[in-house]
Parts: sequence; C-alpha cells; structure tokens
Amino acid sequence: MFRTFGFNEALFIITAVQWTLLLSAIAFAGGALGGIAIALARVSRVAPLRYGALAFIRVFQGTPLLMQLFLVYFGLSIVGVGINPWIAAALALTLHASAYLGEIWRGCIEAVPSGQSEASWALGLKYRDRMRYVVLPQAAKISVAPTVGFLVQLIKGTSLASIIGFVELTRAGQIINNATFQPLTVFSLVAALYFVLCWPLSLWARHLEGRFAVATTR
Repeated sequence: MFRTFGFNEALFIITAVQWTLLLSAIAFAGGALGGIAIALARVSRVAPLRYGALAFIRVFQGTPLLMQLFLVYFGLSIVGVGINPWIAAALALTLHASAYLGEIWRGCIEAVPSGQSEASWALGLKYRDRMRYVVLPQAAKISVAPTVGFLVQLIKGTSLASIIGFVELTRAGQIINNATFQPLTVFSLVAALYFVLCWPLSLWARHLEGRFAVATTR
C-alpha cells in the first residue's frame, strides 16, 4: 500500500541535499588537485607527460560519466577490491572532474599572452617561479568563470551516483516515489532543489565572465 507524500517525505528529500553537496565538494576538491596536475602536464615540454595527460583527458571526456561510475564500482569489485557506493562515486567523479578541469585550466594557461612568459624568462626566472608568479595568477583570473560553470555541471552529474545506490538527492527522490507513487510531486521537488543549488552558481559564472571580459578589454 502506498503512503501519502507529506512533510516527512519532503524532509527526507531535502535532507539528501547535504549528500549531493558533500559529494560535489569532494569531487571538486579532488578534481582541482588532479586538474592542476593535468593542466601543467599538458603544457609541459616533457613529451611523456603531455601525451599521458592527453590520453587521460581523452578517456574521461570520451566516455559517459555513467559508464565511469559503473567501471569504478563494479570493476573494482570484480578484481576483489570491495568498495562502497560512497567511495566509488567520489572516486569516479574526482577522475571525471580532473579531466575536465585539467583541460579548462590548460586552455586558460595557454590564453596568457606568450610575451608574459618571454619577459619572465628574460628576467632569469626559472620555470617554477615563472609559472607561480607570472602565468598561473593570470590564468586563474581567466579560469574562474568556466570553473564555476563546470561546478554547476558537476553538481547535476552527482545525480548519476544514484545508479550505484548512493543516496543523494535523486536517489532520495526515487525512494520516496517508490513509497508514495507520486512522481510529479516528488520529482518536481527534486528538480526545484537542483534549481536552487545550480541557478545562483550559473548567474555567478555569467557575472564573472562578463566582469573579466570587461577587465581584459581595458
């Protein structure tokens, strides 16, 4: 017998937002670390590093996130490494974010005028100091808007973690829908919560993009 959708059901779904945010935060933080390593490898003069980073990006940008979740969760189990949905989702999303942030930041590094690097080289700065004090600070300003835009996509991408049993916002909606059989009500609430999470970030990304565009034209 189905039960009526009420306050407790709505609260269960709303409470699941915390797991969506936590998973997004972990994946973004891990992806940021991996992304900067990938970006630096992509612009490196060492060929194995460049090609290795490019292969990593091609794999994770060329396959669906859902497939990556399946491979991490079920693949590790097949080889005898037990893994729970929480760790599997965090690992798959971190690898996914590393590939995309790495490519975003690679483009931002290459967008810095070459004259900046040439001037720092002429001043005798070593590669580390040139990247740390000249190139990366300028690239960071360029990267803010697309990085925030990717974060929006990452938050929505966490919904796919429901397929391996991780109880985030979408999975909570599925559980309540199976109990109440009121999909319109349940998933309208789920959609509204995603909107509340993502729309302000989308506006912020658009604002930052316009702000830095104006700054670069001055």
